[in-house]
Amino acid sequence: MDEVFKALADASRRALLDRLHARNGQTLTELCDGLAMTRQAVTKHLAILEAANLVTTRRHGREKLHFLNPVPIHQIGERWIRKFERAKLTALGELKKRLEEGHE
Repeated sequence: MDEVFKALADASRRALLDRLHARNGQTLTELCDGLAMTRQAVTKHLAILEAANLVTTRRHGREKLHFLNPVPIHQIGERWIRKFERAKLTALGELKKRLEEGHE
């Protein structure tokens, strides 16, 4: 999980993930297009994203296609975000119940 947080901490890597979310299965050339980064910088960022299992690759002929792997991000949501939501939702449920009881 630490590798995922470290990978997500960088704005350039988040931008690459956003690009893959918009259109999955891009080549390195496609990912570099329109970015203010060198090809080498994009390659290094992709390596970090791959190490964190946020990006997977597949060879298609001579091309290497990059795909977003949403599982680690989903796990962050389940482990770190939802547990904070539960308390709020429980409190709202209790408030609703008390307000409805007051009107009867």
